[in-house]
Amino acid sequence: MVLTGAEQLHQHADHVNSLNVFPVPDGDTGTNMNLTMSAGVTELRKNDAGGVGARAATLSRGLLMGARGNSGVILSQLFRGFSRYAASYDELNVMQFASALQSGVDTAYKAVVKPVEGTILTVAREAAKHAAYYSRRTSDLSELMTEVLAKAKETLAQTPEQLPVLKQVGVVDSGGQGLVYIYQGFADFLSGMKLESPGAVQAERQVAKAEVATETPPKPEVRQAAHVPASAQAKLETEDIEFLYDMEFFINRRLGDKQHVNFSEEAFRSALSVNGDSIIVIADDEIIKVHVHSKAPGEVLNLALQYGEITQIHILNMREQHRDLLTAGMDIAPAPELFKDIPAEPARPADPATLPADEIAPYGIIAVASGQGISDIFTSLGVDIVLSGGQTMNPSTEDFVNAVQSISAQHIFVLPNNSNIVLAAQQARDLVEGERNVTVIPSKSIPQGIAAAFAFQEDDNADLNEDRMLAAVSHVKTGQVTYAVRDTVFDGLEIRAGHYIGIADSKIVSTEEGMIPTCQKLLSRMIENGDEIVTIFTGEEAKEEDTQLLSGWIKEHYPEAEVEIHAGGQPIYYYLFSVEG
Repeated sequence: MVLTGAEQLHQHADHVNSLNVFPVPDGDTGTNMNLTMSAGVTELRKNDAGGVGARAATLSRGLLMGARGNSGVILSQLFRGFSRYAASYDELNVMQFASALQSGVDTAYKAVVKPVEGTILTVAREAAKHAAYYSRRTSDLSELMTEVLAKAKETLAQTPEQLPVLKQVGVVDSGGQGLVYIYQGFADFLSGMKLESPGAVQAERQVAKAEVATETPPKPEVRQAAHVPASAQAKLETEDIEFLYDMEFFINRRLGDKQHVNFSEEAFRSALSVNGDSIIVIADDEIIKVHVHSKAPGEVLNLALQYGEITQIHILNMREQHRDLLTAGMDIAPAPELFKDIPAEPARPADPATLPADEIAPYGIIAVASGQGISDIFTSLGVDIVLSGGQTMNPSTEDFVNAVQSISAQHIFVLPNNSNIVLAAQQARDLVEGERNVTVIPSKSIPQGIAAAFAFQEDDNADLNEDRMLAAVSHVKTGQVTYAVRDTVFDGLEIRAGHYIGIADSKIVSTEEGMIPTCQKLLSRMIENGDEIVTIFTGEEAKEEDTQLLSGWIKEHYPEAEVEIHAGGQPIYYYLFSVEG
């Protein structure tokens, strides 16, 4: 059922993307939901065992770590709540299935600080409410899911009446549409219907197609800061690897006779740290995921056995790996064929808890950027890790967790630099809570992120730095120039496909057939007093002559403004503008 739902979403991801309110070429709701669902399906395929509760927990774990963008995070929370309810069941009847849907809705609403009606949350809520009502009238799950799907479609059609911007643009909510496609797949499989698309196949053949279509998406590049040596492995002595066994496994708390043992993440991490480092523990009521570098793997497993049955055990000898890569003259060891399905993680230095105090940096900074020039700017400002991403490729929750774990610092700041990445960063922060100190600065654009990084002062405490960075973010005005992918009317502006559009702080304010007039109208809305600092970040498709014309126009019309030009190299957006007073 899940594989068929994922296939439905996969086949219609482009349609979901097209429903994004802004007619920009990097609308990504469908992409994010598809990649999130794909991560869950990949995990499910790797561990397709047990009853419905075990499978739901496996799916939830994959979705949680693979969640991308706001829509992906919300989707992961819907299934996380579902799995929590289903955990103790091998089978679900219609009333239990309906209750699991409602549990998912409750969990998703708690994850969003300010829920907005007319979104995926509304579609999920009304569908779950109808499921509870109808579950008292049938014992047929296929019939129930057909009703749930019908209610989801009905609610989706009403979203423009609940969210004015949807009505203005003439679309339904994109996230809600993505959820409807998933529910469509659920209903299709349960009823044995064919997939309504060219070359439709039977539901059981859709499973095979999903195996091809939903492989693990490529992870965004994790680029280390310039001060990290490129040949670190060559400078490390094999015998210096103290915690030589790289261990990863799951503890299934629902199996065996250990359910009565209370689990404390803090105590468990403390016990692991006696003979280990690079510790990651992600736990819920049913499943505990553990990663640790240890010199006593037997003790680790004995410790874990107190809490349930151990599954999916993977142990690598890092000294052996190190000898092999040195012999081959490589800096990075090739992944053994046995573990080809395990996502690669950035190299981890020793866990901060086990390092001498003078070897732990007080702070670390992670930023998200798209474009080599933008990445270089962040590195020059002291950012430790730049995750490659933006609108077109949002980093997943797991990408953030891995990046956090790879920095030896007492406190880490994260700059998402995109409103659609903030939730994934916050979800990662919550997953490492108690193990690492992480603050997410909710920067929603590259200029905001750069201003925050510039405001950071290593000599100040974390609270003062947070206040200073938040203040810097609030004082920056951001402009973006791209092109429209469809005809629409937005805030009184008649937008034509192929025309340029200027966006000021998430609001379309100009659209013209020509690039320069679009930029000029946008900048006229952004520059108010004439004494601001105006920074131009040129995209990979920007032309030098256009950039010089813009610079000259700003100096002519705003002679007191200071103009700076940087090669950003960002895709999709010809120009990013930053205006500061």
